[in-house]
Amino acid sequence: MADIFCEPLQNSTWLLPDGFPFRNQFYSPQFREAHSFGTLLRDNNNFTQSVLPLPPPILHLFLSYEYGDYDKLFYRDENQEFLQSIPWLTLRSDQYFVPYLFLMPRFRAELERLFPDKETVFHHLGNYLFNPSNQAWGLITRFYDAYLARADERIGLQVRVFNTKASPIPLVAKQLLKCTQSEGILPQVTNNTSSTKTKAVLIGSLYREFYEEMKYEYWTRASVDGGGESVGVHQASHEESQNSESNSHNMKALADIYLLSLCDVLVTSRWSTFGYVAQAIGRVKPWILNVPNTNYSGDRLPERACRRAVSMEPCFHYPPSYDMKKKVVVDGEVGTGPPVVHCEDVSWGLKLVNGRQIERLG
Repeated sequence: MADIFCEPLQNSTWLLPDGFPFRNQFYSPQFREAHSFGTLLRDNNNFTQSVLPLPPPILHLFLSYEYGDYDKLFYRDENQEFLQSIPWLTLRSDQYFVPYLFLMPRFRAELERLFPDKETVFHHLGNYLFNPSNQAWGLITRFYDAYLARADERIGLQVRVFNTKASPIPLVAKQLLKCTQSEGILPQVTNNTSSTKTKAVLIGSLYREFYEEMKYEYWTRASVDGGGESVGVHQASHEESQNSESNSHNMKALADIYLLSLCDVLVTSRWSTFGYVAQAIGRVKPWILNVPNTNYSGDRLPERACRRAVSMEPCFHYPPSYDMKKKVVVDGEVGTGPPVVHCEDVSWGLKLVNGRQIERLG
């Protein structure tokens, strides 16, 4: 966190003091085995309210994507009373699990009061807590003022490629262009040299090739259609590979996220938490790119290049599934069902929505 975020509240800190018990053990398998809620449930034969063990002084909630069946029982409503008796709870997660909290009766009423607009939960939390440091904000504002501020419209294209062998960059670049042009986000290229409207395109990707492909498409020609639009293409960084141990790398990533959040239109990649954060902080409902995968479709581009998201909220990728059949969502206008649907990019995932967009979970 150092040098990347400001402290969230006065007289508070993101960082635990050096002498805090277990401070350097949270990531160890031994700590999880000894102190996790899942281990406690397993060792006590999945205890019930009538037979409770003595509350330990510290308990660890392991809610990362690879969590086990006993860890997932955190989401059982009946286990929350016991958890409230624990003096110290630590939590490890790489998931946005807020959507499932709306499915839990113990939390739902309070969450409904806190967040009447369900599609802005992460927007409010993110803007409240994740304030870039002065150094990071300097990177953001200098790039924005130099390349994006004077455009009539800012378009962010966030491209995450998890496997370049299965999703070759040239093929993904073609799909990106197909998406932006077929949906009217960017104009078709012609030789018309008159333009009345400027569009600034920001490429958010580890790879420079997407910037080069888009620049070749537009920068070398007038790049306008009958609507009179000119397009400039920009990229703030291209690190080539993810290096989460480097603070300078993380600061560039944060700058990219915030620059994308300042765009008027967003195209994001399936499964990408990077894109989720940008769209939610910026309060932008994105187009989700259908990244081609040669393992399934060969060199053919999927017929549908991208689709519009139903909300700006991030997706909870790995919700528990043990009692989903009990959590049937009804029409939002009736007002009796949880405001949750399956995600567009992860069929088993969950995301928050508003009103009429609510549909059945399964």
